[in-house]
Amino acid sequence: MSHPFAPRNSSASVPFVRVNGKIRAREVRVIGAEGKQLGILTLGDALTQARAAGVDLVEIAPNATPPVCRLVDYGKFRYEQAKREKESRKHQHANKVKEVQLSPKIDPHDLGVKLDHAIGFLCEDMKVKITLKFRGREMAHTECGFEVVQKFLADIAGYGRPDFEPTLIGRGITVMITPLPRNQRAKTPREVEAGEAAPLPTPRVENNKRNFPAHNERPPKPQREEPGPGRFANNPFAELEISR
Repeated sequence: MSHPFAPRNSSASVPFVRVNGKIRAREVRVIGAEGKQLGILTLGDALTQARAAGVDLVEIAPNATPPVCRLVDYGKFRYEQAKREKESRKHQHANKVKEVQLSPKIDPHDLGVKLDHAIGFLCEDMKVKITLKFRGREMAHTECGFEVVQKFLADIAGYGRPDFEPTLIGRGITVMITPLPRNQRAKTPREVEAGEAAPLPTPRVENNKRNFPAHNERPPKPQREEPGPGRFANNPFAELEISR
């Protein structure tokens, strides 16, 4: 067996389970590593089979009579359990509904703030309920409210789609927005700003450049002076300076 006892540093998200020697029942119903039921065995026989298979005896249903145990590696069992809880939290998150309230005379800056909030909720896989309420004489111009809602839906189209057309109910317009799948969702404004803010690497320019000849270019040969009267054709001391 890989672990005689449950590790102390187990994740807090995984509930406590009894493993191997921590199991208190005398008899347990054992499920094999491949999912087949091995029947009701004594705790000693179940631990012997776990040792022979090189796995742990994990209690998965402590309230059953007798308790149900499974032959599985405890690390693998803990990973599978954490994965299932993560998936369940995703579904619970998707069932949450956040409400965003608008008004027919909303300021463009306030509308942008409301839009950012709605995009954040949709990126967290939450549904968003848009509510626009009319007050007093604003009911005489409901078309202004529909224009605001339609503009809001157009700006948020990359992150969610409405479940139904905006509907006038009582003194307000209501519409529900469902988030798009992650592979079809646009980037958040923060991700776009982070991508634009990242500067491109600029080439390093050195000031102390030297004028080197080209690859196929040869340096010019020094001009050869014609020998004058009383001079040698190849004078080895012509380039020496005589100090007096």
